[in-house]
Amino acid sequence: MTSLGGRLRERRLDAAPTRAQSIAFGASGFPTQLMAQTFSAFVVYFYVSHLAVPAGAVAVAMIAHGILNAVLNPVVGTLSDRLRTPWGRRVPWIGLGIVPLVVAFALVWMPPDLPVTGLIVWFLVVVAVYDIAFVVVVLNISALFPEIFRTTEERSRGNVPRQIFAILGMVLGTAGAPALYDAIGWPGMALVLGGVCLVLLAWSFLGGMIERRAPDVGEAQVAAPMRWRDQLTYTFRNRAFVPYVLGSLFVQTAIAVILAAIPFYVRYSLGADEGESSILLGAIFVTAIPSILLWSAVVRRTSPRTALLWSVAVFGIAVLGYVAPSNVLGAALVGVAVGVGVGGLLQLLEVMLAQIIDADAVRTGHRREGAYFGVNGFVVRGAVVLQAVVAAWVLTASGFDAGLEDAQPESVDGGIRLMLAVIPLGFTSLAWLCFWLYPIRSRDV
Repeated sequence: MTSLGGRLRERRLDAAPTRAQSIAFGASGFPTQLMAQTFSAFVVYFYVSHLAVPAGAVAVAMIAHGILNAVLNPVVGTLSDRLRTPWGRRVPWIGLGIVPLVVAFALVWMPPDLPVTGLIVWFLVVVAVYDIAFVVVVLNISALFPEIFRTTEERSRGNVPRQIFAILGMVLGTAGAPALYDAIGWPGMALVLGGVCLVLLAWSFLGGMIERRAPDVGEAQVAAPMRWRDQLTYTFRNRAFVPYVLGSLFVQTAIAVILAAIPFYVRYSLGADEGESSILLGAIFVTAIPSILLWSAVVRRTSPRTALLWSVAVFGIAVLGYVAPSNVLGAALVGVAVGVGVGGLLQLLEVMLAQIIDADAVRTGHRREGAYFGVNGFVVRGAVVLQAVVAAWVLTASGFDAGLEDAQPESVDGGIRLMLAVIPLGFTSLAWLCFWLYPIRSRDV
């Protein structure tokens, strides 16, 4: 009987993936986004409110988490590009990382009975393991995407199930997690979500993560791996990658600012209950799912550059609509339009990056998906920093005072609407300019 390792070694993709393989590969988007959203939305609340860890200590730990995550991306990406095994370059990383990732995610919510100092140490150690495993698994899954799907036609279709699964994971991570911890407690939530993630990652790994038999960029591919210095030089001298990664940073910042501003907008501008933030978020994400199909059709008929310019424009114009509404219904209708643009961004950013990797392979003779996704991951982490700076500046300048609860100065409403509509439009305009400078005009390289 052939071992699992033997079956993985013999498995190679020689043609376009089947629909079943595309769906299985796409299923990875659900557990990865579920873990990411649950962690980012609730980990501070859990450790500060439920475990009574000082907020300052948790803030320092989260900064360390962000730095580690950012640094790991280019390092793991470059190591992945250099790996040569009978099982491929990406599959071994993913296979080894799935179980540690799920276990570390569960342990974040299941600390033993420790004093505050012990809880801080537990948090730092477990989150470090989670960070390492997350980057190892998710970056290599992303690096497989341009290899499994080789043309814009294949990529536009193949990315649809992955992004739909990802949106569903985001929704469950932000809306389902609170319902679970209310019903069965934090450890129960961790076990349920961890089990779901493990099952879906195993299905995706066995059914959809298949590497090509041999890269098709010529004899140079089998030569010695590119030196670390050359990796960086070729990456940042790439005339297509630089405008892409800056545009991606600005887009991610705009989305991050919007997500951070919505709870303030609902409570202090619309005068509604905090829980109604889910209506505005739901309007965006529910609309994004069918719009992914729309943008998939657009890019197949045009090019990644043209389709992305249109989707950024739709997104930027739509977010300006948040200036006007006076009630949740009006804001939700604006969210529907925003969701159309968000669907395009989710669908098209990786399609464009895959095109950049193709062009780089023609130029250098090396397929360097890991390096490009790694550097992209490092740069776009800056969106979190920019979002925090924007939120702090706007709230402070508008006179926001958390001690006043709902009785805020009138200037706060204007500041929040500025943060939700005008500032994201500014970042989106910068992104549109960057993508306009993107030099690859054709659909395929």
